[in-house]
Amino acid sequence: MVRITLELASKIITATLQRREELGFKPLCVAVLDAGGHLVALQREDGASTLRPQIAMAKAGGALALGISSRKIAEMASERPTFVASLGPISPHGVVPAAGGVLVVDADGQLVGAVGVTGDTSDNDEACALAGIAAAGLSVLG
Repeated sequence: MVRITLELASKIITATLQRREELGFKPLCVAVLDAGGHLVALQREDGASTLRPQIAMAKAGGALALGISSRKIAEMASERPTFVASLGPISPHGVVPAAGGVLVVDADGQLVGAVGVTGDTSDNDEACALAGIAAAGLSVLG
């Protein structure tokens, strides 16, 4: 099983931010968590607002906590708003129900962590996260 090391997390972040630049999106913040929910690496680009680190960690942490992407958590929030709203206070990093938090798996399909991206629209955040994960030779769950 692959572990998300600092070197691997840095590759994910670098590729994520390169994709942002290619597409001309707003400045981003990227958080990479290991499978246990521990922060491995985080970068906030110049110009990204001050709450972006917490939002990026909450997107990734929420995905890990529920075992689904933060996009699916957003869908769940429309069906079960009270339940999703109650998760933030009990989750170590919080939960942000918006696309941009994805689960990372290795070649064997084993969960190795999560990536959270924020700063542009949620769809654009997610697109950059997916590019960063793919560039590091990993895949996403669901």
